[in-house]
Amino acid sequence: MSKSPIFEKKNVLITGGAGFIGSHLAERLLREARVICVDNFVTSSERNIDHLLKNPDFEFLKVDINTAFDLETFPELARFKLPFQGVQEIYHLAAPTSPKQFDQYKIETLRAGSEGTIRVMEIARKYKARVVFGSSSVVYGPREPDHAIFKEGDLGRVNQLSPRACYDEGKRFSETIVQTYADVYGVDAKIARLFRGYGPRLRLFDGQMIPDFVLQALDGKDLVIYGDESFSTSLCYVTDIVDGLIRLMKAPREIGPVNIGSDEDVKLIDVAKKIIAMTGSESKIVFEPPLVFMTSLGLPDIRKAKEDLGWLPLVRLEDGLAQTIEYTKANRMLLGF
Repeated sequence: MSKSPIFEKKNVLITGGAGFIGSHLAERLLREARVICVDNFVTSSERNIDHLLKNPDFEFLKVDINTAFDLETFPELARFKLPFQGVQEIYHLAAPTSPKQFDQYKIETLRAGSEGTIRVMEIARKYKARVVFGSSSVVYGPREPDHAIFKEGDLGRVNQLSPRACYDEGKRFSETIVQTYADVYGVDAKIARLFRGYGPRLRLFDGQMIPDFVLQALDGKDLVIYGDESFSTSLCYVTDIVDGLIRLMKAPREIGPVNIGSDEDVKLIDVAKKIIAMTGSESKIVFEPPLVFMTSLGLPDIRKAKEDLGWLPLVRLEDGLAQTIEYTKANRMLLGF
């Protein structure tokens, strides 16, 4: 199977394509490619891709990557001419990411980080497709007082028996799978270590906090932080994340893992205060016990992304929050709130 498209546009597969990052990525790639979006809506939403469904270069398949599937058996993909054209690029982003429903989807998370990733890499092997795997900053382990900034060469410190190990260790094992397929089969595969992102289409009332802050502020309700006043994190706007993923796909195969995220440390209480001010709200800020999945993570050293990809986050926090607020205001009726 040729690595280059036979016809005028390349075919791109996005797993988790109806998710927060996946839907923005699909929207961006449709400028230059045909996009096959695979998702099972476990922690994503059809609403995220509704505006893409009428695009002739976009096709959605409700598929669980934890089960066997063959793209060439789906009649709706006939126009993609897969037996001749193949698939040129795969963005593997599929994994449950629900802070509040984390316990409910532990087995699905475990399988996505093992057999699901193997299935995706088999597709890449079949079509000789390039792959970008959406890993996570969790592979580095928790932030420590003396170790808050992580470089790509740092070894992770993950407790494989912790309550959240199915996700953390799953991302680590997925990285191993991706690298092994690169070593053994020559798959052109890269690893994006994604740090915390925000923007339109994050799930509501799911513990992600930023979108919830906006709705709570608009409704005059208390803004809930799952932690204390010291909870700090980095926040990268979703369009910057998408740009980083696309640049990584085009990079040489030997680049190795690359951190994608903001290296600016912000306290969530300050973010909440900004949202209250930007919405003209009189809401208060309250604190609740931390969620297992929503913890204080470290910051990325992004020198490699700057030097090797020419990438850095461009959207200021204030501008990203403004866009998130406007999206939420415009879609409150559709969102059912």
